Amino acid sequence: MGVIRDLPADRIDDLLRTAIVGRIACGGHGGGEDARPYLVPIAFGYDGKSVFAHSGPGRKLRLMRENPLVTFEVDRAEAADHWESVIIEGLFEEIPDGPERDEALRAIYKPPKQLPDLGIFTVVYRIRAVTRTGRYERPA
Repeated sequence: MGVIRDLPADRIDDLLRTAIVGRIACGGHGGGEDARPYLVPIAFGYDGKSVFAHSGPGRKLRLMRENPLVTFEVDRAEAADHWESVIIEGLFEEIPDGPERDEALRAIYKPPKQLPDLGIFTVVYRIRAVTRTGRYERPA
């Protein structure tokens, strides 16, 4: 068993900039299946302030439109007592077509990758960070 500590701000940024897949939790209100939080992995980009991603129509997008309060998590682990994780509590915002959308996609698809043709039904969005926290554990 190791010791769990707060992850410093520079290491929070490093993890968010280098990880490829994170998890977004949304929903958790209403009745039926919407009463349970919905957790799903996403590929993402990060610019130091917001997480960027895109999605086609479906449950995740519907839930975030209904309730823009979301939580995003990313982690990296080498062993049960050697890991780090970051949690962002934030606000879902759709990004309309135009230069801001292209900038968001460049955060996800870093050069030299070309921006993909996502189709007319794909929504590009950001999770604007309200709070960021991180923890890590190392062997004692």
